[in-house]
Amino acid sequence: MQRSFGASGPLVPSIGQGSWYSEQGDRREAIAAFRRGLDLGLTHIDTAEMYGDGRAEALIGEAIAGRRDAVFLVSKVLPHNASRRGVQAACERSLKQLKTDRLDCYLLHWRGPHPLEETFAAFEALKQEGKILSWGVSNFDEDDLDEALAATGKGRIACNQVLYHLRERAIEHAVIPWCERNGVAVVAYSPFGHDDFPAAGSAPGKVLAEIAASHGATARQVALAFLTRRDNVFAIPKAGRVAHLEDNAGALNLALSEAEIARIDAAFPRGRKPASLPMI
Repeated sequence: MQRSFGASGPLVPSIGQGSWYSEQGDRREAIAAFRRGLDLGLTHIDTAEMYGDGRAEALIGEAIAGRRDAVFLVSKVLPHNASRRGVQAACERSLKQLKTDRLDCYLLHWRGPHPLEETFAAFEALKQEGKILSWGVSNFDEDDLDEALAATGKGRIACNQVLYHLRERAIEHAVIPWCERNGVAVVAYSPFGHDDFPAAGSAPGKVLAEIAASHGATARQVALAFLTRRDNVFAIPKAGRVAHLEDNAGALNLALSEAEIARIDAAFPRGRKPASLPMI
C-alpha cells in the first residue's frame, strides 16, 4: 500500500526498511534482505550517518547499486553536525557512502545545540543544489514541531520519525494529530520494540495471534498493520534476514477491521501522555 509522504510528497509504501545495527550482522545476508525488500515493494530505505559511523550507509549503497531510481532513500544528520557548514559536510559524506548523488529525504536526527533556523536553512540550500529532494525531523515532540513550523513555515517539513510500537504509543496523544493537521508524514522506527515484542503465550500476544490466524498472517504483520492504520503513518522495521523481510512485506496489504483495531487497542493501552517524548 502506497501513500503520500507528507502533504505533497511522492507515493511511498507504508512499510519500509530500517537499517539500525544492520552493519553488525552478516553483510551478505543483510544486502540480500535489502534487495529482496526492493523486489517486494519495500522501496523506502532509512539510514543515518550515526549507524555504525557510516557503515550502514555503505552497506545500503552496495545493496541498491543499479537500482537507485527505485528507492526512496532517507538518511539523517547528527545534531552536533547540524550547523550550516556541518549539514553540508555531513550530507556529502552520506552521499559518498551511499554511492548516490541525492537523498529523497534528509532528517535532523534529534534536537541539538544548533538553532533550527540554521539547520533548516542548510537543508533548503541542499534542496536548491539537488542533493536532497525533501527534509524532515526525528524525535520531535509537539512543542518541538511548533518551533520547527515557526522556523520554516508550513509545507516544508516532510516527516517526523519517532519511536512507535504496540507498547509505546505516546505519539498518538499529540504528535500524530499535529502531523495530520500540518501535512507531515509520521515514520515509526523500532515498530517491534527493542527486544520486547509480545510473547505468543502472553495475553496481548494471544490477541495478536488470534487476529493473525483469521487473516492467514503473522503477529508481527498484524502489529505493522495496526501501527500504519492511519494514512499519514509509515513504519521502517529492520530486517537483517530475507525471511524476516518477507514477513514484514506481508503486512503491506493487510487491512484490519474496526473490531480488530479495538481489540489491539484494548490489549495494548496507550496510557497517559508522558512529560517528554520517548526515544531510543
